[in-house]
Amino acid sequence: MKPAVFDHAAPAALTDALALLARPGAKPLSGGQSLSPMMNLRLVRPGAVVDIKRLPGLRGAVEAADHIRFGAATTHAEIEDGIVPDPTNGLMPHVAHGIAYRAVRNRGTLGGSLAHADPAADWPSVMAALSATIITSAGRRIPAEGFVLAPFTTALTAGEIILAVEVPRLPPGARWGYCKINRKIGEFAKAIGIAIETPRRLLAGAVEGPPVLLENLDEVATRLPHLDAAAQRLAGIAVQRAIAMMEA
Repeated sequence: MKPAVFDHAAPAALTDALALLARPGAKPLSGGQSLSPMMNLRLVRPGAVVDIKRLPGLRGAVEAADHIRFGAATTHAEIEDGIVPDPTNGLMPHVAHGIAYRAVRNRGTLGGSLAHADPAADWPSVMAALSATIITSAGRRIPAEGFVLAPFTTALTAGEIILAVEVPRLPPGARWGYCKINRKIGEFAKAIGIAIETPRRLLAGAVEGPPVLLENLDEVATRLPHLDAAAQRLAGIAVQRAIAMMEA
């Protein structure tokens, strides 16, 4: 199928983009790897698409002593290839390499994945586990662990977009484990487990809703009561494997 008729704009300035996005029916376009297929299937029919991927400040990374600030339009491939610096001792490049396929990673973006808020996507879980901060066009700083409110629903308000993501630096040598269970490489996850040594973090992701931080492995069943027994077991396996990878 082809999308319904829509207007397209590629403003050169953030203020112009935000003015266009304030209009009813407007949607931002960054990598387009989620929005474009949905438009082709006519699951969404925006009246206007505002291309934001080339806006100043939305690309690249800025280093600080305790964190790195990634522009929202930073692509998965740029993270995978080390074109932007890595504050996570290899975790972010490892995750980026497992997202979909290279053609998707070349265009898909960090901010776009977070804003889309698919529970089975990698970055919402990873950013929550890393205690990242989402910087928005409204000047808000939203902790990543509270950014996803429900499947495909975030804390963003109408017309608000992600400008950047601040990721704290892990201590040198701090180990991590990441387990993504899916039917084949490149697919969305059936379950995600993340373990970080310092600061200590455990997380279960791809749990049909926001990612869930855990105190220990035994909390999988009690913190995920909305999942059936099979899904709880899969989440527990993912977390257990992440812990084993971290401790290996």
